[in-house]
Amino acid sequence: MKTTLVCSGGLDSVSLAHVLHAEGALSRIVSFDYGQRHRKELDFARACAARLGVPFHLMDMRGIGAGLTGSALTSDIDVPDGHYAEETMRITVVPNRNAIMLTIAFGVAAANGDDAVAAAVHGGDHFIYPDCRPGFTDAFATMQAAALEGYASVALHVPFVRQTKADIVRAGARAGTPFAQTWSCYKGGEIHCGRCGTCVERREAFALAGVDDPTPYADPDFWRHAIAAHGAA
Repeated sequence: MKTTLVCSGGLDSVSLAHVLHAEGALSRIVSFDYGQRHRKELDFARACAARLGVPFHLMDMRGIGAGLTGSALTSDIDVPDGHYAEETMRITVVPNRNAIMLTIAFGVAAANGDDAVAAAVHGGDHFIYPDCRPGFTDAFATMQAAALEGYASVALHVPFVRQTKADIVRAGARAGTPFAQTWSCYKGGEIHCGRCGTCVERREAFALAGVDDPTPYADPDFWRHAIAAHGAA
């Protein structure tokens, strides 16, 4: 099944790229520049496409992203530290981001004769991101079937939607994912900060999966304090 992958350059989507490639299903990678402060992630998505020998499509959504204000990822708002599931992390929601990106990806897939669009949304995203939940992905798949009816048949492939990030690390490890060649940190510094929600979630996932984390962090031990604080809340 020829599959277009929406890839941010992060651990989840790059792992899924390697899983699909191992299955012989990856046909192309689509990434989006929406003006995110951590847009360096796009370099990792591009490198993933080159490594796996598939076309790379970079979609310029900066004009659209400029209108999606109020998020710490697109506006001049500090990215909070702490556990991914904390209420404070809701400031990282970019409204309708996945709906917009998936709509474009489905158009690319249909135009190129692909059978599916894959996205690496997972259970850990459900706390704060409504467009990562099964209710959204199920409804979106139904909408796209209607949108392309009579023109193309493109499925939505979300294999991790009910799995944990630790499950993704295990799947990525089995597929030979070079985890050091992925970018998660929302702050977009020289190295992963180790303190933002996505860094904490990343560190925790490797620990739970029992897989060595090759990532350098500015604060490599903060995740333990964040998890303990979240558990005590």
